[in-house]
Amino acid sequence: MKLSHTLPATSAVFDDPNLVSAAGLVPVLALADRAGLRRLADEHLSVPGDKGANAGLKVASLVAGMVAGADSIDDMALLRHGGMGRVFARAYAPSTLGSFLRSFTFGHVRQLDALASRFLTRLAAQGERAAQVVGDGTGGRVLVDIDDTIIQVHGHAKQGAGFGYSGVRGLNALLATVTTTGSAPVVVAQRLRKGSCGSPRGAKRLVADALKTVRTLHPGQGKPLLRADSAFYGAPTVGAAVRAGAQVSVTVRLDPKVKAAITTISEHAWTPIEYTDAIYDEASGTWVSRAEVAEVPFTAFSSKKAADQVPGRLVVRRIPDVNADKKNATGQGTLFDTWRFHAFFTTTDPTDLDTVAADKTHRGHAIIEQVHADLKNSALAHLPSGKFTANAAWLVLAVIAFNLTRTAATIASADLARATTATIRRKLITVPARVASSARRVTLHLPTAWPWQEAWTRLFTQNCGPPEPVNP
Repeated sequence: MKLSHTLPATSAVFDDPNLVSAAGLVPVLALADRAGLRRLADEHLSVPGDKGANAGLKVASLVAGMVAGADSIDDMALLRHGGMGRVFARAYAPSTLGSFLRSFTFGHVRQLDALASRFLTRLAAQGERAAQVVGDGTGGRVLVDIDDTIIQVHGHAKQGAGFGYSGVRGLNALLATVTTTGSAPVVVAQRLRKGSCGSPRGAKRLVADALKTVRTLHPGQGKPLLRADSAFYGAPTVGAAVRAGAQVSVTVRLDPKVKAAITTISEHAWTPIEYTDAIYDEASGTWVSRAEVAEVPFTAFSSKKAADQVPGRLVVRRIPDVNADKKNATGQGTLFDTWRFHAFFTTTDPTDLDTVAADKTHRGHAIIEQVHADLKNSALAHLPSGKFTANAAWLVLAVIAFNLTRTAATIASADLARATTATIRRKLITVPARVASSARRVTLHLPTAWPWQEAWTRLFTQNCGPPEPVNP
């Protein structure tokens, strides 16, 4: 591909006040307005003083900037170029939005958490296609995943920054997502913690909040299944899930009690399985394509009081261990295979999920890593403030923008329903357009032969069409 003709350097002139670079924000923000984003912010946020005035418009501005690709406060200036002012009214300056975020306390962040939960529920109520963002209505299993990730920060002015389990200096973000058979994950709860905190800190409260939202999104759809890694295997987190009416599937550490339970498994109880695609095993540095699974009845936290004990089953997967001396100098192999074991505790019914199905379902927990990567490739590329509570509010707003973008893509096209935020932004959001007006009517002139014109038009028609009639 090459330029059709040579352009002299002096031909680039920034002089058209009628151009916008993100015409896709029009239907997306219309969707947010229909779901009540500004109204919810005005109702739930009580940030004091002039910094907190017009909270709904400021929250909408921050979310709009994130949807368009902003990953810092300065990037919010992209809402104020060219013809953006003719399409969007009262877009705040970055400095004003920064002052607004720095006025947050922990209580205000919790108010924003409540806003995010209610906003997701209202997004799912915006028509049949929007409802598919949280499920296809077939009544499949509802899967809730929790995990944390370190968001790297730089400099010495970040409150709460520290070195966590990854050895990277940053802040710790704890997320809970919900996924069904027919939908991609959306975030139902979030919390920002100090970088040096342990993974399970605050997980008990987050699990309770997440499952409360899930019950609202999926009423009467059976018990959701909470999946987590071994960092969250503890009585507070598991107990909170069980008390909230959920089943659990949590990886366990190979402590003496678990090892003793594994030794009771008969050699004839193991069922061979083959992975559809080979899985890379970091411990051995090899690709694994076969394994064996078995299970044994197990009571979690049996050393604690009876109220904290949780009966269930221990599902164990074993894979062949790599032995450097597999063949000695004479070419003779070892007398027996050695195995490495991976176990998880689950309260699911064996008649509902047998051993093989439970293992396969548990391995799907890795889907939350895609959400972490997606957020870090968009609004969470940076935590923009030196103040901890401002960054905590930024995390919640990033989640709101993520869920809003996912819903818009689901409405636009089934092909985009599972796409990453970057892909959705490239195809639906950052569409160049020229603004024209006639008889008090604004018209957006978009590029001809836009590859995703049909999807964009569907999103625009649903959210920017004539308002629905109101019953008297």
